[in-house]
Amino acid sequence: MKSIAGMTNMRLKFPGVEPLLFEDFSLSLNKGEKVLLLGPSGSGKSTLLQVLTGLIPHSVEVPMKADDLIIPDSWGFLFQDPDSQFCMPYVDEEIAFVLENLQVPRGEMEIYIEHYLRKVGLEFDDIHTKIQTLSGGMKQRLAIASVLALEPEVLFLDEPTAMLDPHGTKHVWDTIKKVGEDKTVVIVEHKIEQIVDFVDRVILLGESGNIIADGSKQEVFDKHKNTLIEQGIWYPDVWGEYIQAKRMDIPPVNINREKSSVHLSDFSAYRGKVETLRVKQANAHPGEWITVLGENGAGKSTLLLALMNLIKVKGSYRVLEQEYEQIKNLADYITLVFQNPEFQFVTNSVYEEAAFTLHLENWGEEQIFLRVNHLLEIYHLHKHRHTHPYQLSIGQKRRLSVAASIVKEQPIILLDEPTFGQDAKNTFAILEQLEKLRALGATIIMVTHDLNIAKHFATKVWEVEGGRLVKESPSSDYMEQRSPAFIL
Repeated sequence: MKSIAGMTNMRLKFPGVEPLLFEDFSLSLNKGEKVLLLGPSGSGKSTLLQVLTGLIPHSVEVPMKADDLIIPDSWGFLFQDPDSQFCMPYVDEEIAFVLENLQVPRGEMEIYIEHYLRKVGLEFDDIHTKIQTLSGGMKQRLAIASVLALEPEVLFLDEPTAMLDPHGTKHVWDTIKKVGEDKTVVIVEHKIEQIVDFVDRVILLGESGNIIADGSKQEVFDKHKNTLIEQGIWYPDVWGEYIQAKRMDIPPVNINREKSSVHLSDFSAYRGKVETLRVKQANAHPGEWITVLGENGAGKSTLLLALMNLIKVKGSYRVLEQEYEQIKNLADYITLVFQNPEFQFVTNSVYEEAAFTLHLENWGEEQIFLRVNHLLEIYHLHKHRHTHPYQLSIGQKRRLSVAASIVKEQPIILLDEPTFGQDAKNTFAILEQLEKLRALGATIIMVTHDLNIAKHFATKVWEVEGGRLVKESPSSDYMEQRSPAFIL
């Protein structure tokens, strides 16, 4: 069978990084295949997709050689970070840009635009909406819609549902499965439960970018399970086995309900003059782990930005029994991990990024060295200590943003989708480190779409709907009311 995409004896390395990411790497993809690429964070999955489309080296200049490189005639690529692929400032213009390149008449464009938006579950009162005002999940849906508008023969999908809520994840995958039925589809994805029935071939990459296994999903998951476990890669029922093996040994954490870490009363947040969030009342205590749950665009990230006082707020907001307005430096008490890790990078190396806050606090060099190296080991970044943060994979960037944010160990930790783009090993490393900080009295407030975190780590759930914090309840009560479709 003739290959529709692939390469022979590819060699590739990034500038400033000593080892080759791929060495004498060969791969052939056949027409109509549904392929799942698995591998630990940093193994080159996203880079491989870019080579298969020709983006590397033709658009992205990365040193690469290959005896043969086959690029599909018609392909669509969904990037891991949706912001990196938008060309236009408005929703309708983004899809119209695609349609223009396909020579669709201007008078027919609005019908097509609304058609593709509906396919991914996006509805707007006005489709001429600024993309920058959308939530991360809504941006991801828009990016998928623009790729579908190409009607490509081959779809390359790099974690297309990473920032979507469970309902949105199911909706988008149902759409992709339907439109991709007669296409070649190559997928990088951690939420494999949603697609394991769709794919027919699994390619397993090792940490050094080599192919460990390549075959049917049954063969790879059955014969290479030990490798999946050792490499920390997601596989069916990994959460169940993790909980059984690890979590039962962790003692319960005491919650100090006599003190308040965060107290909100008649609290509102604004963008310009428009109220985007309202909280009638909510409380967080030392030792609590709160997951903030809700659909994409509900206002979860806005809540974290408001707690960090990065947007305009009104009402009563007390931090450790003090009105926030009376606190000279809120960052002494609260830290925030942004949804997009690049928003908070300020230095030129992984080590300096993690050490930045400690330098500002005038820590001694030996103290900084010990603290930073300890965190880099925990988050599996020690081999990249001299690497520029922008040269990391998305998963590595996310881990660095977490490490740099918690290095000072503030008593209140806000996190926006911290496990996005992570393999299993690093997801559990992040969660276990946060659990240790919680045991020391920290308050964790985390936006997530992973209900396994809400079930197995959280003590409380804040539910956000339509810009309102509508309910706070014990996580056990919340989980009893949920469908088991997306959790263990």
